[in-house]
Amino acid sequence: MSVKILLIEDEEKIARFTELELVHEGYEVEKAADGRTGLSMAESGAYDLILLDIMLPELSGMEVLRRLRKTSQVPVIMLTARDAVMDKVSGLDMGADDYITKPFAIEELLARIRVALKKAVKTDAPARSDQENRLVYGQLSMDTARHTVTYGDTAIDLTKREFLLLRTLLENKSIVMSRDTLLERVWGYDYMGETNVVDVYVYYLRSKIDDVFGEKIIHTVRGIGYVIKDK
Repeated sequence: MSVKILLIEDEEKIARFTELELVHEGYEVEKAADGRTGLSMAESGAYDLILLDIMLPELSGMEVLRRLRKTSQVPVIMLTARDAVMDKVSGLDMGADDYITKPFAIEELLARIRVALKKAVKTDAPARSDQENRLVYGQLSMDTARHTVTYGDTAIDLTKREFLLLRTLLENKSIVMSRDTLLERVWGYDYMGETNVVDVYVYYLRSKIDDVFGEKIIHTVRGIGYVIKDK
């Protein structure tokens, strides 16, 4: 069964070139030239992965992603001509799986597609008991199946990337995780973005957990990385 990709891109030349390359690689491709049409197609659930441009008519790529994430966790790779860090961070915070800056080499796009599809397959694991799905650290509790985090009785709202980073640290309590290891496990081995992205997301987690509840959970190991020390 072939992998079906939805390409939401309004620049006709880029869309046509990308479509031809993807079809050549064996992917089935459908296209949309504006955000509203793209969102409608994406919400059908008929696609294995979505390539989503940020600058679109009708609805922006960011708005398409925001609405799509209410009902679907289909892998999304953002296509953007912007190179600003905050644009990339905003897309990841809204639930994008990856991004690539235009103009891009088709080999790099294909590599990112393969990584995103592999990650999606890994999440389709057999159902486990509630106890198996739960990671606990004192009053902090994570349900990996329901994608929820609580501290005591208080729910903590985390983005997809924040959740994955916290999960990785909780699953490796007392093990110091280097920045490179965290980049590989949370962002993918071929991540080519900002090198300080791990530090930025640790800061986000601390601002939502440590600073709010007054407990230091994520510890910095100078020159190496981060760790959650076992109680």
